[in-house]
Amino acid sequence: MTIKNNKCSSFTSQCVNELAPSGIRKFFDLVATVEGVISLGVGEPDYVTPWHIREAAIYALERGYTMYTSNAGMPELREELARYLLEHNRISYDPTNEILITVGVSEALDLAMRAVLNPGDQVIMADPCYVSYAPCVCLAGGQPVKVPTRAEDNFELRAEDIMPHVSSKTKAILLGYPANPTGAVMSREKLAQIAELASRNNLIVISDEIYARLVYGVEEVCFAALPEMRERTIFLGGFSKAYAMTGWRLGYAAGNREIIAAMTKIHQYTMLCAPIAAQKAGIEALKFGEPDIQEMVGDYNRRRLFMVKGFNNIGLSCFEPKGAFYTFPCIKKTGMSSEDFSEKLLKEEKVLVVPGTAFGDHGEGYVRCCYATSLPEIEEALARIKRFVDRH
Repeated sequence: MTIKNNKCSSFTSQCVNELAPSGIRKFFDLVATVEGVISLGVGEPDYVTPWHIREAAIYALERGYTMYTSNAGMPELREELARYLLEHNRISYDPTNEILITVGVSEALDLAMRAVLNPGDQVIMADPCYVSYAPCVCLAGGQPVKVPTRAEDNFELRAEDIMPHVSSKTKAILLGYPANPTGAVMSREKLAQIAELASRNNLIVISDEIYARLVYGVEEVCFAALPEMRERTIFLGGFSKAYAMTGWRLGYAAGNREIIAAMTKIHQYTMLCAPIAAQKAGIEALKFGEPDIQEMVGDYNRRRLFMVKGFNNIGLSCFEPKGAFYTFPCIKKTGMSSEDFSEKLLKEEKVLVVPGTAFGDHGEGYVRCCYATSLPEIEEALARIKRFVDRH
């Protein structure tokens, strides 16, 4: 049977058809057409995974660890993760039924949405926020509700701004702090206000804390560890950022056993289990990777301060991020939209940044710049951006 091209769209989901392509991917595709680009666009450590972690995976492969694991993940990894969360975040989870090992935090986020949302349920989130948040809600049949955040409020999602958006359809609040793309970190006081709001309105909180170990001079606060939040919080974390393990695709979810069981049910029919070699590497990272984290955080901090100062000297006001590895300078004074600025900068000066609108409508007037690259490259990129801004 021949399928006519003009009828092909009828074979694909309306939900998928209505999803906009990733605003980040467009610019990565453009990079392939330009030589000599300095990229401040990729949200990925420039470090290679520490050798002892790689060696653990290699040794596991040499010993024949190439099989499936339990759907929930290797017991040893879950036990080690429970120990780590108790020691580091002061929160206790039962490794047998309250922790699920996933294929990256992205899968954990998708599972959380599909496990808790009914058609039409609303999920409140910040704008701007990570590009996958709203699509994951939509693909699970929910409705994203975006609440604007502002530089003058340190890009914090405030309880008083959330409250007007709470309705009978609201099911959850999705938090992502430290934040991508802004680098914002929520204070304990502000998180406690959201916790009180969630409790009062019987809402679930999904807390994506993938950047939690990358903070600079501020307290790292685990949302689930706040009073009375453990049972209504789905805590998402992973190995990608803190241990420079992006390509290993290893994440986890922790929460009350009913929600984790629901997430595991979906996981066992779709992904089955995370790769065993990655899980072996994760055990090594949790046991012996703390010095690696400290080294990387110290290096990122030096780059962070250099980049923030550089943008402010150029005349592009830059909020000082306290977490993750991104700056979010304001480019409104150039008179260009975020997308125009990013496209012209790439073509004229061969520097890749990501337009703020890739992360939501309220990212307009900003661009995201990642400082997980070497200081010499950051210095050269800032020089090129200065030329660009002076010229325009």
